[in-house]
Amino acid sequence: MAAAAAVVRPHRLPSLTGMRFAAAASVFAFHASFAGFLADTTAQRRLADALSKAGWVGVSFFFVLSGFVLTWSARPADSTRRFWRRRLAKIYPSHLVTALAAFALLAATGAALRPGEVTANVLLVQSFFPQPDMYVSGNPVSWSLSCELLFYLAFPLLWRALRALPARGLWPLAAALAAAVTALPAAVALLPATPALALPDGTTGQWQYWLLYVFPPVRAAEFVLGMTLARIVREGHWHGPRPLPAAALLGAGYALATQLPYLAGLVAATIVPIALLIGALAHADATGRPTRLAAPALVRLGEVSFALYLVHRLVLIHGHRALGQRAFTTPVALLVLAAAFAASLLLAALLHHAVEKPAMRLFAAPAKHRTKTPRARAKHSSRQSATRATCRDETPFLARADRSQNPEILARSTAEGPKGGER
Repeated sequence: MAAAAAVVRPHRLPSLTGMRFAAAASVFAFHASFAGFLADTTAQRRLADALSKAGWVGVSFFFVLSGFVLTWSARPADSTRRFWRRRLAKIYPSHLVTALAAFALLAATGAALRPGEVTANVLLVQSFFPQPDMYVSGNPVSWSLSCELLFYLAFPLLWRALRALPARGLWPLAAALAAAVTALPAAVALLPATPALALPDGTTGQWQYWLLYVFPPVRAAEFVLGMTLARIVREGHWHGPRPLPAAALLGAGYALATQLPYLAGLVAATIVPIALLIGALAHADATGRPTRLAAPALVRLGEVSFALYLVHRLVLIHGHRALGQRAFTTPVALLVLAAAFAASLLLAALLHHAVEKPAMRLFAAPAKHRTKTPRARAKHSSRQSATRATCRDETPFLARADRSQNPEILARSTAEGPKGGER
């Protein structure tokens, strides 16, 4: 017989928020490595080789983390419409601003804008088209938001199915999803390798790359893996490694990815370490043992990671164009790239505070709270602080205790009371 339901203090996950910044920085580093800033071809090649898998790892991390955080913070009595409204309020205003900026910058260079590309970008459906000119048009990184939009639309149904799964099936499901992601490159390799598609770190078939890496339904396996991990950690079934060994496994997976055939090096070699690292960091935070990634400065940087992801490619592309597409000596090039990263952070902070947060306040809050003054909202927030928690910027949830819940989390919540969390 199940134990009587009781309120358990939910836990924030600051280490995962700090890790978000590391993932966004890795995507920046990947794109910077082939942007053409270095005149020394040997140094350019070594930098590109060292960072050749950083972008792929960063995006995969975001997909798994997205499923994890949405499940961790799921509201027991939420409605599908309210959930969709919050998620659209989170991603769409910032996407629209950066997409319009990208097309305006392209128009300023004299490039012809194709109505189909603009429309697909604005509607976030560009990743459903196999043509590279379509899914990397406008702001090139926004193809991943097309995937995220599908995840959000499917989440209520996926969450309903996952909740019905007995606890004993969680680890087998996680293993099956990881195995599917790992095996997929071998299946995709059976597709024609023509036309060829040249990428920064190799060449593969256009159809192979699109189906394996860009097509949203395929990437949904990583999202569902994150959802499954969230239930595993939240319900006390985590038996994986601690954060440091998990990070070491990710390093080994990264090294392996550089040696595998191209398609296998995109996601397959690192999906298991990524999943283990996310689970390990979440478990450490939830049981009162946050890592150094939970440092306040890293948490604040993690909070702007979504905006950083959106703006950094535009800074690299159009910043380099403003410099006349010049290549520099290695020390100067590194300084220029550091300046580009700083500029990206500043623009990300502006986008986060001027667009992302106001949109969340305006559209994500319940209707009865949208017209409140800042003082009234603050008062309401303080009254709810005892039962509210946020995983980075996700919506709060009120956990219910049952027989399967993590005894470590429950014991620490009861003994220690509220913990400091993310800003």
